[in-house]
This record gives sequence, C-alpha cells and structure tokens, in this order.
Amino acid sequence: MSNVTRPLSPHLSIYRPQITSVISILHRITGVVLYAGLGLIIVFLVVVGYFPDNYGLLHKCLASGIGRLALFGWTFSLYLHFFNGIRHLFWDIGKGFDIPTVNKSGWAVIFCTLVATIFSWVIAYHNTGAF
Repeated sequence: MSNVTRPLSPHLSIYRPQITSVISILHRITGVVLYAGLGLIIVFLVVVGYFPDNYGLLHKCLASGIGRLALFGWTFSLYLHFFNGIRHLFWDIGKGFDIPTVNKSGWAVIFCTLVATIFSWVIAYHNTGAF
C-alpha cells in the first residue's frame, strides 16, 4: 500500500454540538456512572449489614472531598438519566419530535437535573447540620 495522504473529513472541525447530541452522549455516560455507583451501594449495604464496625471508615471516605464529588456526580447522573428517560417516554408515544420541542425538552432536562441535584444536596446538608 502506498502512503497516499488523503484529506480528513471536516466534520470534526465544523460540527457544532446540538443539545440533542450532548444529552444523548450524557445519557450514555450517566448510565455507566449509575452502573458503577451500584457497586458503591452494594459496598455500603455489605458494610452496614456485615461489618458495622467499619461504617465509620466508609463514612469518612464518602465524606472526603473525592467521596463527595463522586456522590455529587452520581446524584447528577441519577437525575439526568431520570429526566431524560421521561423525555424518551414521550418520544416513545410519538410526542415532541418537532425541532423546537426537542430543543426545549433538552434544555428542560438540563434545568431539571441541575435544580433537582442542587435541591437534593441542600436538603441533605441542611438535615445533617453541615450548613
């Protein structure tokens, strides 16, 4: 085979991300994050059920900066996946396919995700007295 230099398709350099493509990618990523977070839930349940003496260590890990960041990411993933799932349910029944509605529902998913995530964390911190 000869080394012929062929031009690269310009799609990567001229493509402008749309809300639908961004949320589609985020939906897939959040699915993976939720699946990984399931492992954390299992570890939590095993520690609480079988090794209650080690709960303090687990709490210390989850209360650290990295632990809180991971929990925040998992919470964000849960809400984004949930709200985008509702959006997909409407699409499954044939509603909301016109471009303005698709864009509005995409932004609604982002807005609802941010509000629900922040609200959940405010409630959690308020109930633990961390504020």
